[in-house]
Amino acid sequence: MTKALIVVDVQNDFCEGGSLAVAGGAAVAAAVSEHIAAGGYDHVVATRDYHVDPGGHFSETPDYVDSWPVHCVAGTAGASFHPELDVTAVQAVFSKGAYAAAYSGFEGTSGTGEQLTDWLRVHDVDQVDVVGIATDHCVRATAIDAARAGFATTVLLDLTAGVAANTVDSALGRLREAGVVLRGDPRVG
Repeated sequence: MTKALIVVDVQNDFCEGGSLAVAGGAAVAAAVSEHIAAGGYDHVVATRDYHVDPGGHFSETPDYVDSWPVHCVAGTAGASFHPELDVTAVQAVFSKGAYAAAYSGFEGTSGTGEQLTDWLRVHDVDQVDVVGIATDHCVRATAIDAARAGFATTVLLDLTAGVAANTVDSALGRLREAGVVLRGDPRVG
């Protein structure tokens, strides 16, 4: 088995002090760094929201379902990875959402235009662990897409942060239905 860690959207705007902060985001960044340092992965990749003009995804009056406050604008400090996340081991970054809403890391592309599914297959990955922010949005979407693509998928919930208890509970149900293995307990704001 070739195993990869997918680090989802551990960015400044999703951590405390950011424009769309999730409580516990900074702690998740530090914990993910410790987890990476402990080893156990053949590959480590990261995803990021990297918006240019995502249309109705941004709103001055967001509904927090389909529209959100401005966040993770390409080239801004808010779009940068959180300083507590050590990205030294990250082999590829997949940016998503330039011109539309994008929740799953599998909607992103690398700097060379390669999609995450293709990158993982080229590197003979068959098993992935998913961590990051937010449990109930981008982590959920990324893990479900990983399972649909045929990867044995586990979400390490201790290394995630969720927005709200009700949406995290719903996400956990959807993850189980998709055949994703869940380990640990999520941090919920």
